[in-house]
Amino acid sequence: METVQVQLPSHTIAPYSVRVGAGQLGEIGPTLRTDLDARTCVIITDSNVAPLYLARTAASLEGVDIRVLAAQFAAGEAAKNLRTVGELYDNLLPRRLDRNAVIIALGGGVAGDLAGFIAATLLRGLPFVQAPTTLLAAVDASVGGKVGIDHAAGKNLIGAFHQPRLVITDLATFKTLPRREIACGLAECVKHAFIRDGALLSFIETRLDSLISCDPVTMEKLVAWNVQIKAEIVEMDPYEKNQRAWLNFGHTFGHALETVGQYHALQHGEAVALGMVAAARLSEKRLGLNSAITARLIALLDRIGLPTRLPGLDAGAIFNAMKTDKKNRDGALRLVLLADIARPEIISDVPAEQVFQAIESLNVTETATGH
Repeated sequence: METVQVQLPSHTIAPYSVRVGAGQLGEIGPTLRTDLDARTCVIITDSNVAPLYLARTAASLEGVDIRVLAAQFAAGEAAKNLRTVGELYDNLLPRRLDRNAVIIALGGGVAGDLAGFIAATLLRGLPFVQAPTTLLAAVDASVGGKVGIDHAAGKNLIGAFHQPRLVITDLATFKTLPRREIACGLAECVKHAFIRDGALLSFIETRLDSLISCDPVTMEKLVAWNVQIKAEIVEMDPYEKNQRAWLNFGHTFGHALETVGQYHALQHGEAVALGMVAAARLSEKRLGLNSAITARLIALLDRIGLPTRLPGLDAGAIFNAMKTDKKNRDGALRLVLLADIARPEIISDVPAEQVFQAIESLNVTETATGH
């Protein structure tokens, strides 16, 4: 097992650990009893994950005399909205929870965002534990305390900062993931590599076959490495005022693509992959990024099986959706671009014409490395 500590620069936010290893769900009960003195736990999960892991998680908790409640919602990003939140409130409030009840987010990023939002708002705040079951959630959404839901106007526009008390990643759950889900998780790992660590980039490139097959040793190293990168950035800037925005490389474009597709045309990792390609091409014009780095990015995304082109896209609709991004300031887009690998910059004065060109660059049919 690998453990990464997250130590935030505030006396009001408790430090927490991220535990990465196979078989962790079977030990969640003793862990929560010892570390959090948990007596009541509410497992919030979706309709895909519940048949796989709900019973195992509940059994571990009940085995140490923890009272277990559970609530489910329909799987998919389309469920991450106020309606689902209301249904979960209606489910949980009659059960007479108190502020010592621990919310457990069991599932992917949607479960983590939704359950975290419930924990942040129910009874004005409950402790919660992230138990990610996807690579994407393990390396991204489960760490850092950003929780929330989508709105028709855009992704993640309603939310809060609410840090978990513990993150438990059971790598054995990755074995039930479709190939597409592994690819989506790798998109966030590629993002971390390009904004922070060239050595991680080389690791992904050289170990890709082992990662796609979920080799446990290679995957444990990958997840812990990515969590360490994210933890370091979150520790510098917990509330996304400065450096934490680096983590949004590809996301301003990507979130707009998801919004225009009404959260079902593309999965999050696929939208981020396209967003990174657009951001890299814009970086060439704006910051002089070497085109060979863009080609390296596209080649790796293609090897993973992620999209790098989107013929037929509506550039105007995507640009308009970008205007609602929550990171914008004074009406100006704030974009994370690259001057080089591990040299991200936050830019707020990119002309609209150049942003349009970056979006339109995805609307091509030539080979992956040509643009």
